Amino acid sequence: MNDTHKEPKGVGKSSFELIDSNILRDILPVGSGSVVLDLACGKGIYSMFLSEIVGDQGLIYAVDLWKEGLTLLEEQIEIQDITNIKILLLDATEQIDIDNYSVDVCLMATVLHDFEETNKAGAVLKQIRGLLKPGGCLAVIEFKKIDGPPGPPIRIRLSEDEVEKMITGYGFKKDKTADIGAYNYLMTFRSK
Repeated sequence: MNDTHKEPKGVGKSSFELIDSNILRDILPVGSGSVVLDLACGKGIYSMFLSEIVGDQGLIYAVDLWKEGLTLLEEQIEIQDITNIKILLLDATEQIDIDNYSVDVCLMATVLHDFEETNKAGAVLKQIRGLLKPGGCLAVIEFKKIDGPPGPPIRIRLSEDEVEKMITGYGFKKDKTADIGAYNYLMTFRSK
């Protein structure tokens, strides 16, 4: 693993405890054998959740550049003897070492606003499009555009309309939108 990466924004926090995971499970097209990319996964709480759903035949790519978070995930993987999560210490705005057209679902949980704030969202979305299988799903969880806490300042939050306009501009078609908690929404998109 490369130690030259700097610590990303929003490090250490997870929106998982704020959402209704049953709604997430019902909406995401993830099942036994699915290949999922948890992009900017932090300490991997979503990865752990999805690991149970994809089962032994599936695979979760847990990608982040926060080494400490990935170390915490690695510890949990060892403790629980999980074999279907592959950890990748990578900057999502650069080349992601996963075969093209091999991913069923890419999850971006409360990170798109950070990529957008640093003008890197386009690079990330182009890369995701190349990793997803034809018809694959991009799932985006974001904070509602309301004052927090929790979550980032309202000035960098993305409304559902802003997310839809941004993502459909990169060759995706909007699929579903759902309220998944008091502070968050989920949007799914299909690659064309």
